Amino acid sequence: MELSKRLSAVARLADRCGCVADIGTDHGYVPIFLVESGIADRGIAMDVNEGPLLRARLHIESAGLSDRIETRLSDGLKGLNAGEADTMIAAGMGGGLIIRILSEGKDVAETLEAFILQPQSEIFKVRKYLSDHGFVIVKEDMVLEDGKFYPMMKAVHGEPESYEEYEYIYGKKLLKMRHPILKEFLLREKRLKEAVIKNLRGHAESDSARLKLGQMEREVSDILQALRCFQ
Repeated sequence: MELSKRLSAVARLADRCGCVADIGTDHGYVPIFLVESGIADRGIAMDVNEGPLLRARLHIESAGLSDRIETRLSDGLKGLNAGEADTMIAAGMGGGLIIRILSEGKDVAETLEAFILQPQSEIFKVRKYLSDHGFVIVKEDMVLEDGKFYPMMKAVHGEPESYEEYEYIYGKKLLKMRHPILKEFLLREKRLKEAVIKNLRGHAESDSARLKLGQMEREVSDILQALRCFQ
């Protein structure tokens, strides 16, 4: 199974495990790859919609893995029993949805060992949620694919680290690694936001424009703090 750059990076965050539960599995590619590669003994491909599950089931059958990967219709972790899996993957969905899945599935989440998360939005909120609810981020990665930046992380249960605000936004581990894709992202964001600031400074006559200007200036300040980690 050959994965996209994004999904390949997600899969690389997984350590050897007995059973992986892929939440929002879509095509089922990640659990197929992990089982084929010997990283996971078994897999549970889960999705809230029948369509993706059917696609996943067909791909699993085609790979000859129907005896090792099962599909389940499930809203988040609701279809997973406590202790049934040791690694959870939630990739390609909004950060708010990931937080809801972890919150509503708290009893099951407590029995899982590792959480591989790739939020498509609100990653600041995901990192903050993990820090506030007994998780510690142990690995992070970021890839650029088809013009889009994809940050991702692996979390486990543990004592959270202290974070500065900009580290929640851009990733403490990514900054410590001086990750080259993060640097590329920061420089792009700085350039775009400074262009907005320049335009607003010439037209900031309304309260809303002045608020927007202040927000943009704070965001550039966070980016500059993050970029200092690369010096």
